[in-house]
Amino acid sequence: MKNITLKIKHVLFLLAFLTTSLGYSQDQLLGFEVSESGGVNGGPFGDGPAPVVETGTGTNTTQVLKIVGNPAGQPWQGINLNLTSLVNLTTTKTMTMDVFSATAITFLVKVTGGVGGPAVVAASASHPGGSTWQTISFTFDTSLDGQAAPANGTYSGFVIHTYWAPGAVGFFNPTVPTPERTFYVDNIKGPLGTPPVIAAPTVAAPTPPNRAAADVRSIFSDAYAPVGVIGYSGDDNSYNTSWCPATTTLVQIEGNNTNRTVGLGCEGVGFLAGRFDATGFTRFHMDIWTPTTTQDKVFSFKFSNWNGTTGETNAWEYTATNANVLTSGAEGTWISIDIPFSAPTFNCINTPPGNACPSVTDIAQFVMTSNLDIVYYDNLYLHKNTVLSTNDFETSNARIYPNPADNILNIESSMSIEKVSVYNLLGQEVITKSTNAELVTLDVANLQAGVYVVKTSINGNVSSTRFIKE
Repeated sequence: MKNITLKIKHVLFLLAFLTTSLGYSQDQLLGFEVSESGGVNGGPFGDGPAPVVETGTGTNTTQVLKIVGNPAGQPWQGINLNLTSLVNLTTTKTMTMDVFSATAITFLVKVTGGVGGPAVVAASASHPGGSTWQTISFTFDTSLDGQAAPANGTYSGFVIHTYWAPGAVGFFNPTVPTPERTFYVDNIKGPLGTPPVIAAPTVAAPTPPNRAAADVRSIFSDAYAPVGVIGYSGDDNSYNTSWCPATTTLVQIEGNNTNRTVGLGCEGVGFLAGRFDATGFTRFHMDIWTPTTTQDKVFSFKFSNWNGTTGETNAWEYTATNANVLTSGAEGTWISIDIPFSAPTFNCINTPPGNACPSVTDIAQFVMTSNLDIVYYDNLYLHKNTVLSTNDFETSNARIYPNPADNILNIESSMSIEKVSVYNLLGQEVITKSTNAELVTLDVANLQAGVYVVKTSINGNVSSTRFIKE
């Protein structure tokens, strides 16, 4: 026993020596004292019990986090944490954490909310048991659980999965065992990070048209009443569900409520209290803005239909790419997605026990997955493509944005746009595009800086609007 204790001390000494000699520090990022501003983020996931903050034992009698496994729960059960300070994993990928366990254990940890690199990165951590507090280290340079690697940039969140297995790649190949387990953690440390300066929208998303309340099912928009009361915490009735690692917060853009999602590997919106029948709704609309380059990126989303049950029976999915509405070079502008809410635009997928396609009678969740990392969004709703107006000229007026424009110019109308032409101030036509869509995107990157006139033909009416090319 004495030899084991000496070996442990040697390992801890070596870790401290390497940390110093390699030129990076392990700063305190999260503890569990009352003064800490980080801590547990929402409830546990995967049927795991809620962790408890209590007084530690042995050599650590400060406040620590007690984690208990549920043998009958999912192998991927765990808890999301908010770091008190950002961790910077640009140079070093290694973090440390104090762990106490009576038995030898291996578990999985993740950093989330990444900016400047992969949104989520995973690493495994092990404790030899022996009912001692030990400082263990883990390096985020692996693709465990299907996550990208290595870590890079700054991270704001931390996930502890209660279980893992030495040599495992995922939770289900083979299935990670879930024995009875109790362990304690404290003092999560890593290189201290400062948030980078990230561009944000300076103008609000386009204002939606005036529609009858019965013709809209809105999940998020100031223009229409939402399907239910939706907050920013918990597993349901939330824009920031704990079962996806991204973090969504409410921000103001020109006084307009806008959702900002960071670390968008996955984000779920749950609204069981406002689940609705989408039968008869023909269009999907959403405005998004991202500072991340849109070249070779994807933005996927789905509506989860529960069909009167307690879980998904089928889903309606769509993936925006450079080939459709996620135009290459559209970063830094509002991208308006307005597409048919039907096949083949959306793809209906059965989910066991399934057999519900193409049912849309019980929409209960909306889920986004993307490698865009940061996305602002507004005006997320389904509609019937109707407006409250009897004046065709008013109805056909087009909205043009952004204005001024640099690379991309969007022309949007509630009615189909037949043709768009752009003229310089000499009256020369420099761009023309025949179309049959409610949203037209023009590439104006090659135009010289100056003032131009956009003529839009809608329902036989031609309107003219000026825009500035920067």
